[in-house]
Amino acid sequence: MPQNRNELPPRRAEPDPGLDAIDLRILAELQADGRITNVELARRVGLSAPPCLRRVRRLEEAGILRGYHAEVEPTLLGFEVTFFALVGLDSQKQSILSAFEQEVISWPEVRECHMIRGGGDFLLRLVARDTPHENELTARLTGQPMVSRVQTLQTIRTAKDAAGVPL
Repeated sequence: MPQNRNELPPRRAEPDPGLDAIDLRILAELQADGRITNVELARRVGLSAPPCLRRVRRLEEAGILRGYHAEVEPTLLGFEVTFFALVGLDSQKQSILSAFEQEVISWPEVRECHMIRGGGDFLLRLVARDTPHENELTARLTGQPMVSRVQTLQTIRTAKDAAGVPL
């Protein structure tokens, strides 16, 4: 709640009006555990299994549920370094922006690629095996013909890494 009466409460995006409370509970449960069985999901949201499965399929078909994945521990797979790169391009022409996106999304070490507003053109999250690998990736970025600047920020510790959105 706001600390002072002139301050507005934080704004939350309104969910799609076609979603009801059960849909939102289904989404929350699947965000927390994508491997939950349909029977257990149905039990948790107060439905029988067939209508629960129909709702999940409807959410998938609507594109609200975009997929399921396993969360892995990068360090146990040899990726000791996570870093962000703030990348500025020398032009904001759509052809240049698209060319840069197509290049970096093909790199397996780039785990996220966001076009941003203010302070740069793209924000990337990358993983690297070690510092020399991080330096190699940074050199690949700075070597791209359309890149004018790169600022890297190495992650020391991650206190929160939540998937999805608040429901």
